[in-house]
Amino acid sequence: MRLLHKTHEHANAILTALSDVPFPSTDAERPKALLTRCPAAAVTPLEDVPELARAAGVAKVYVKDERSRMGLGSFKALGAAYVIARDAEDGRAKGRTYVTASAGNHGLSVAAGAQAFGARAVVYLAQTVPESFADRLRAFGAEVTRHGAIYEEAMAGAAQAAKDHDWALLSDSSWPGYFDRPHTLMEGYLVLMQEAVAQMPAPPTHIFLQAGVGGLAAACAAYARLAWGEAPRIVIVEPEAAPALFESIKAGFAQVTEGPDSAMGRLDCKEPSLIALKGLARDADDFLLITENEGAAGSDACLGAGYATTPSGGAGLAGLLAVRGHQQALGLSAVSRVLVILSEQAS
Repeated sequence: MRLLHKTHEHANAILTALSDVPFPSTDAERPKALLTRCPAAAVTPLEDVPELARAAGVAKVYVKDERSRMGLGSFKALGAAYVIARDAEDGRAKGRTYVTASAGNHGLSVAAGAQAFGARAVVYLAQTVPESFADRLRAFGAEVTRHGAIYEEAMAGAAQAAKDHDWALLSDSSWPGYFDRPHTLMEGYLVLMQEAVAQMPAPPTHIFLQAGVGGLAAACAAYARLAWGEAPRIVIVEPEAAPALFESIKAGFAQVTEGPDSAMGRLDCKEPSLIALKGLARDADDFLLITENEGAAGSDACLGAGYATTPSGGAGLAGLLAVRGHQQALGLSAVSRVLVILSEQAS
């Protein structure tokens, strides 16, 4: 476990370096209005889980359970499908080809959105992604292309294909010159946080948010600040093997990091989304890196409490458990109320 407390100097350096990058949206009403037209749309549960609170040494742990989201098994259902739904509303989706790279659930959202609105989906997968996942994509009508050994190489292949064929690139990350679609995609994630705000019996004292490129974490942090102000302490959790946000905040500008493959595969992203980085520089308080063993302990604890998930899906809780012996550093105590997101179903 490694912990970084964000300072004003850290934040100002990032905000200056990314002055031309948009902040995450906080307009939850637009995606809510559009997504609720989908027959599969439903509010996901928020549960008070005493067993996890005891394990963490806090008063309450509230779990926002995204495993049933729109029948796709993760929060990602709210993202890419929302972008395609927006295009469909403007008459721009039918017959269009959307191309992306995916390490997991983002590709399913692209595939499901394309299928629903008469579009075509092409998903680039690295060689390390299991064939069983490729089959899930194909079941939604997507075409699967294998490219590269790691996610970043698959993403480069997807971006080149978009240029070569004039396809719509639909990534869940953002980089210089590519902001519009990921900004809209992150707006879709606000729906789950808007639900959580309504479901919480009292504002949390702490929120632990797992991050890969940072889209979910940044959207949730932005909406939490809108709803609850500065009160909750927001902690961003990443694998030690993929410390993109941690190292970027520490350095004061976006970093491309290196590391081994992580079992927290959905979070195994070596470069941050610039929109997410800017939002988290403003809205997050702390950045936490967890080991592979700590990630596994988080998913094991979830399973023991009846919430089967992956090490990626339970990484927010894993971060909370990892700091059990260092609670004072994060202002945690026996009266703390902690919100975590269970972001995906077990594989």
